[in-house]
Amino acid sequence: MSTYFRTGHFEKDNNPEDFKAYLNSAFGEKALNKELLDNNSSFYFVYNDAILVGYIKINENGSQSDIKDNDSMEIERIYVLGEFQGQGVGAWLLTQVISMARTKNKNYVWLGVWELNTKAIKFYKRSGFYKYGTHPYYIGKDKQTDWLMRLDL
Repeated sequence: MSTYFRTGHFEKDNNPEDFKAYLNSAFGEKALNKELLDNNSSFYFVYNDAILVGYIKINENGSQSDIKDNDSMEIERIYVLGEFQGQGVGAWLLTQVISMARTKNKNYVWLGVWELNTKAIKFYKRSGFYKYGTHPYYIGKDKQTDWLMRLDL
């Protein structure tokens, strides 16, 4: 799931109890420790001086959240602080992932993005991604729909 700012930006669009349950499940200490220990998942961080302004999480092989294709790389998360959006941070992160995927001879990069996140969808389309399917994504008990988007390399 690459929700491009879902955790902060879209909090107001979700039921507070569902949103809290989602945060506890997806970003709790146990979940993050498991992700950090996974050899097929990687985190990359962007700083502006000493301020963490964004990060990206990528998955490969069996650690991909949906399509477990060894010929692909998943962008599960890409987050940029609101005050740094529109400054090229997200585009730079995306460029780095595409470069890594090419170096690893991947055929495509894919992600999931909330269907109501029109800003992110436009960003991904401008970057060459296209929609090729959907899958359910849960925020607590609330079943939402993510677009599956991919960029062929």
